[in-house]
Amino acid sequence: MAGLKIIKKRIGSVKNIRKITKTMELVSAAKSRKMMVKVHDSQPYGNKMIELLDTLSGVTGELDLPLLRKVENPKKVILLIVTANRGLCGGYNAQLLKLARTRIKELQDAGTAFDLHVIGKKGLAYFKFVKVPVAKSWTNFDDNFQYHDARALADEYMHGFVHEEYDRLELIATRYISAVVQRAENFTLFPMTKSDESAETEKKTANVLFQPSAEEILKTLLPHMAEYVFYKTLLEAVTSEQIARRIAMKAASDAAGDMNKSLTRIYNRKRQAAITQELAEIVAGADAIK
Repeated sequence: MAGLKIIKKRIGSVKNIRKITKTMELVSAAKSRKMMVKVHDSQPYGNKMIELLDTLSGVTGELDLPLLRKVENPKKVILLIVTANRGLCGGYNAQLLKLARTRIKELQDAGTAFDLHVIGKKGLAYFKFVKVPVAKSWTNFDDNFQYHDARALADEYMHGFVHEEYDRLELIATRYISAVVQRAENFTLFPMTKSDESAETEKKTANVLFQPSAEEILKTLLPHMAEYVFYKTLLEAVTSEQIARRIAMKAASDAAGDMNKSLTRIYNRKRQAAITQELAEIVAGADAIK
C-alpha cells in the first residue's frame, strides 16, 4: 500500500503542475492575441511611412544626412540584443543568445570594437554568467510598454549616432512573421538605408513637386521612422515571446496530462493487484479454517 500512496501523491503533484501550466498557457494566449492586434494595427502606419520614404529617397538621390552616415570600416559598433525578462518560453531566449554569440565572435575576429547593450533580464543574466561585459541594459520593456518608451530609446541611440559616438547600430531581436512563424534576426538600424524599391520609385515621381523640398521632408521623417522601427522591434519581440510561452506551456500541459494518465493506469493496476491479493488471502484463510 505504501507504493500506492506514493503514486497517488505523484498524481496529485502532476495535476497541480498541470493547473499552473494550463493557467500560464491561457494567460499567454490572451496576451499574445492582444499583442498581435497591436502589431497588425501598427502596420498601416509603418507601410505608409516606408512608401513615403521610398518616394523621397528616389527623388533626392544620395544625401548627406546624419542618420544616413555610412562608414566603410566602422571603428565602433553597438550590438543591441532584445531578450525576455522571464523564462518558460521554450527556445525563445536561447535562439537570440546563440545568434548573439555568433555575431560577437565575428566582431572579435574582425578586430572591430563593440559595446554590448541588452534588453531583458534573461540576456543580462546570461552575459553576466559567461563574463561578457554589458555596457548598458534595460529591464523595463515588457508587454505593457508604450510608444513613448520606444521613442525615448530611439532618441538616445539617434543622439549617439548623429554625434558619431559609434558608427553602426545592430539589433538582434525576434521578428514576428505570422502567428506561426517567428524568427531571431540580426539587422542594422543605423546607418539607415534605402529599400530596393527606391530606384523604381524615382522613375514614377520624376515630375512630382514637393513643398517643402524632398530633402527637408526626408530629414524630418527619418527620426520618426527610426522611432517606429524601435517600437515595431520591441512590439514584435514581446509578441513572439508570448507566443513562444503559450506553445511551451501547452506542451507542458499536454505532457502533464499524458503523465497523469500513465500514473493513473499504473495506480489502478497496482490497486487491482492489491485487492486481488487481499481477496486471495481471505479465501485462503477461510479454506484454512475449514
